[in-house]
Amino acid sequence: MTTLRFKMVEEAIKRKALEVSAPVGPGSEYFGMNVFSREKMAKYLPDNIFRALIDTIDNGIPLVREIADDVAQGMKKWAIGMGATHYTHWFQPLTGGTAEKHDAFLEFDGKGGMIEEFSGKLLIQQEPDASSFPNGGIRNTFEARGYSAWDAASPAFIVDTTLCIPTVFISYTGEALDYKVPLLKAEHAIDKAATEVCR
Repeated sequence: MTTLRFKMVEEAIKRKALEVSAPVGPGSEYFGMNVFSREKMAKYLPDNIFRALIDTIDNGIPLVREIADDVAQGMKKWAIGMGATHYTHWFQPLTGGTAEKHDAFLEFDGKGGMIEEFSGKLLIQQEPDASSFPNGGIRNTFEARGYSAWDAASPAFIVDTTLCIPTVFISYTGEALDYKVPLLKAEHAIDKAATEVCR
């Protein structure tokens, strides 16, 4: 099983990138059109939620659950308006590639129908190793090997019909399982040291 997994990763890395032609027209017309930028945040989020999210992005202030719910609703509205049908927590595990866990915005409404749903809980954290999928009781959800957590400082973006949410990938005990967490830790350490020097 392990050998098969490594072979699959090798094959994925060997694939050639698709050729993409640049859009026609001035760059200002299409630059960042698929990115949930500050301009789009201001349009799709209430003013107090927008300010709280900017405070999180710029100053690292923790985002409370209620605000995360409002951010998720605004992000979902923007993404669906752009043609997105799914969302994914996008991260860089220690395999030399990227990884994603895709989910649809659709949820059962309990009345035999479906509704588009995306909550702050779904935005903030996921279990990308599929530990909570039906697997015959092999492992409990709380024993998941890794969790992805939203990195609010990196903007969400859309690829095709998928909202990509940049995340970090960490173990249950807090160890880094990706390339981004060490980068963020180093950035924080430099910021702290530089601030002390300036004082």
